[in-house]
Amino acid sequence: MKAASVSNITEGVEPLLPLQNESPENGSIAGAVFNISTTMIGAGIMSIPATMKVLGIVPGFLLILLVALITDVTVEFMLRYTSSGKSTTYAGMMAESFGSPGSLAVKISVIITNFGVLIIYLIILGDVLCGNESNGTKHLGILQEWFGMYWWTTRAFALLIVALFIMLPLVMLRRVDSLRYSSAISILLALVFIAICSSMALCALWSGQTRSLRIVPDFSQVTVLDLFTTVPIFVTGFGFHVNVHPIRAELGKVAHMGLAVRISLSICVAIYFAIGFFAYLLFGDSIMPDVLVNFDQNSNTTAGRLLNDIVRLSYALHLALVFPIMNYSLRANIDELIFSNKNKPPLASDTPRFVSLTLTLLALTYLVAVAIPNIWYFFQFLGSTTVVCTSFIFPAAMVLRDMHGISKTRDKVMAIMVIVLAVGTSGIAIWTNFNASGTDL
Repeated sequence: MKAASVSNITEGVEPLLPLQNESPENGSIAGAVFNISTTMIGAGIMSIPATMKVLGIVPGFLLILLVALITDVTVEFMLRYTSSGKSTTYAGMMAESFGSPGSLAVKISVIITNFGVLIIYLIILGDVLCGNESNGTKHLGILQEWFGMYWWTTRAFALLIVALFIMLPLVMLRRVDSLRYSSAISILLALVFIAICSSMALCALWSGQTRSLRIVPDFSQVTVLDLFTTVPIFVTGFGFHVNVHPIRAELGKVAHMGLAVRISLSICVAIYFAIGFFAYLLFGDSIMPDVLVNFDQNSNTTAGRLLNDIVRLSYALHLALVFPIMNYSLRANIDELIFSNKNKPPLASDTPRFVSLTLTLLALTYLVAVAIPNIWYFFQFLGSTTVVCTSFIFPAAMVLRDMHGISKTRDKVMAIMVIVLAVGTSGIAIWTNFNASGTDL
């Protein structure tokens, strides 16, 4: 009966992407590396330096390595179970192990996470280009600094132009591998930020103006519980699991996916630590939760103001180029949620369905970002739960369920450890953040 039920579930799972026999083009390892790395190097990179202030340099680097290792383990779980089953999507894979409730849990988690992330990307873009107001202080955006206060430098108009002329052409691409060039540019922009930040830090070091670094946590300033609040930042940063199946489906050889994942993880570990180290070296304990705020300060020199503007603009463009890869899995999961039980062709080959869903998502994201620019904190708590589920808990749960009988004792022990770490650290982080928010109120 168990085998029959699994067969019924998998027969109803339709791929959202063209399979090899439907598309003559195969993705490349380089394209997969760019897309995976871009998914990981999103908005979270600007929070990395603040974690170094809490953790210290050595524990911070070790935590980056630990989360990267767990990410590699859980992605390997996903790839193995996808190869052993019949599904070609994350939700379908969970359906094989846990039925409709498992499939629904993945879809809801991905939709909440990715939709929230896309809104936050647009909010940050609006802040960079058009400024914001916090605690009664008005921060001008780059457009307002350069051109002044006009209707065409407002948030609504600036974001509309970005959405129409940068994001729309990219989200209309039907193959995830087609985003490899924009993803490569996105990574290059992250490297530009590192180059500028490291140059400024080394110049400050040469002139004796750098700040002292903490090698280990300073428990006179932070508590043990505060250390756990940094974990979700790294989990969110390394959480590319929702794009594993779309990228894997387009690779010429499925075995190449594991290589692409390890290369991407190595790149991101290096980028995360470089950003954290040099920004912390430059700003010290004055570093903000979003290091972009540190660069959003008036400089006394023309060169300093130019560097600040380059950092902010490069980061804004970086987010605009990360947007399509996150939109890809969001669109796929919404389509699978709505049309999973209907006899429909794959989304990429159904032009009316693809275009209407793409335009609706982009318009809705734009409207929410413009109407509710302070929604950031709501999604901070939401993302701490859903990202942990899609990245760690769901893959580990499949190993423990072991519907295909391929898990070894070592795999199950590792799965239990992953779930305990994920639930424990996220629970403590959410409780600590909730108490801190209550104190601020």
